[in-house]
Amino acid sequence: MTATPPAPRLASQLVNGVLAIKPIAQLAKHQARSMMIKRAESIGVYWRDEVKNLRARDQATEFDPAWETELAQVRSPLEYPDYYLKPFHAYDEGNLSWESAMEVEVAAQAVHARIWPEAGAAGDAKLRSSYHKVLKAQIPQPQDVLDLGCSVGMSSFAMQAVYPQAKITGLDLSPYFLTIARYRDPDRSINWLHAAAESTGLPDRSFDLVSAFLLFHELPREVAIAIFQEARRVLRPGGHFALMDMNPKSEIHAKMPPYILTLLKSTEPYLDDYFTFDIEAAIESAGFTRPTLTCNSPRHRTIVAQVR
Repeated sequence: MTATPPAPRLASQLVNGVLAIKPIAQLAKHQARSMMIKRAESIGVYWRDEVKNLRARDQATEFDPAWETELAQVRSPLEYPDYYLKPFHAYDEGNLSWESAMEVEVAAQAVHARIWPEAGAAGDAKLRSSYHKVLKAQIPQPQDVLDLGCSVGMSSFAMQAVYPQAKITGLDLSPYFLTIARYRDPDRSINWLHAAAESTGLPDRSFDLVSAFLLFHELPREVAIAIFQEARRVLRPGGHFALMDMNPKSEIHAKMPPYILTLLKSTEPYLDDYFTFDIEAAIESAGFTRPTLTCNSPRHRTIVAQVR
C-alpha cells in the first residue's frame, strides 16, 4: 500500500490557489526574476553584462553562431520526459533555452547571497564548500565521481577541485547547460554527458560517488525515487550517494512570508512534492544504508548514504 503524502501547509495551499490564476502566475515569475537581477547587481554581480558577454563570446555580433554548432555536438537524441518540460525558474522553456543556461551562474550568486549575513557574491561558493566539507569527512578519496544535474558545470568543477585525483562525469538533461559547461572546460578535463539522471545509460558499478547538488527540489518524487535506484545501480560496492538541497525543516523555510513563498513557488513547480517527501526513507528503500543528515547552511541539508 502506498502512503498518502502529507498535504502542503496552509500558506502553501493558499499560494497554489493564487498561482493557479495565470496572469498572477506570470506576474509572480516576472517579479521573481526582477528581484534576482536587482539582488545580483546590488552585490557587484552585473547580471546583464555577464550574460551579454557570454552570448557574444567577445565577438562583434549579437549572438555567436558557434554556440549552435557546439550545441549540436553535445545533444543526444533524447525524448525529454514530461516533468522536464515544465517552466522552471521564470523561463517558459524551463532549462531548454540559451537564456536559462547563460543566466545560471549569476542567478546562483544572487540566490545564495543572503544565506549567511554579509556573504554577498561569495555566498554561492561558501554553500558549495559547506557541502564538500561534509563529503570529505565521510568520503575521502573516490576515484570515479558522477555529478547528477551538473547544470553549466559549477558543481562539477568544484568537485574536481575537492577530489583532484578523481575522474569526474557531469550529467545533465539540458544540452544548453552542457554546451556552456564544455565551453568553460577547453581541456575537456571532465566527461560531459547529455542524459537523464534516472536513466544514465552508464555501466553498472562504475562509480564510487554519485552526487547531486540542488537537484531534487526540481523533481516529482517518483523521478527522485527512480534516480536513487539508478544511483544504486551505477555505484560500486561500498560506494556513496550524496545530495545537497533545501532543508524543508529549516525555520527560514517554515517562516517564509507569503509574498516570498509565492515568488519562489512561481519558479519551482515541484516544491510542495519535495517539501513533503521522506527522502531519507526513499534512499534507504533503494538499497542504501540509513542516510546521515547534516545541516550545512541555515536553510540547506546534506544527505549521505552508502551502498548496502
